[in-house]
Amino acid sequence: MDFTVQNYKDTRSGFGEGLLEAAKRNPKVVGLCADLIGSLKMDAFAKEFPERFFQIGIAEANMIGIAAGLSIGGMVPFTGTFANFSTARVYDQIRQVVSYSNKNVKICASHAGITLGEDGATHQCNEDLALMREIPGMVVINPYDDVEAKAAVEAAY
Repeated sequence: MDFTVQNYKDTRSGFGEGLLEAAKRNPKVVGLCADLIGSLKMDAFAKEFPERFFQIGIAEANMIGIAAGLSIGGMVPFTGTFANFSTARVYDQIRQVVSYSNKNVKICASHAGITLGEDGATHQCNEDLALMREIPGMVVINPYDDVEAKAAVEAAY
């Protein structure tokens, strides 16, 4: 039996498309990225809504704090970086500033597991889901493909 995959896109493309659609529907949706616009496919969002896009740079802990602050003002922030940097590296900020204070922050990540093998162990993360699942009130969505990633943005929104 032969199976042919048609119109396959990576999960991060689904995330980028979903984020753009959510932003078109709601002017309170904002995007924050830790220096990975292309890798997270946030470039279309940044181009269409430059006033609602924040390039934070390699400062993931600051990104989470900024997102929490934006949520206090009624914005719906979606953060984006690689899984290791959006969970393990900023665990304390997520736990204290987002979860325990019940902030409406969407923490989005790509390149989990060992998919960034060429970048070495500092970019790899196998414990990201476990870290987030243990935080009270944290909802974890792990999409399979681009279609589910796009739907995950809608569900999170």
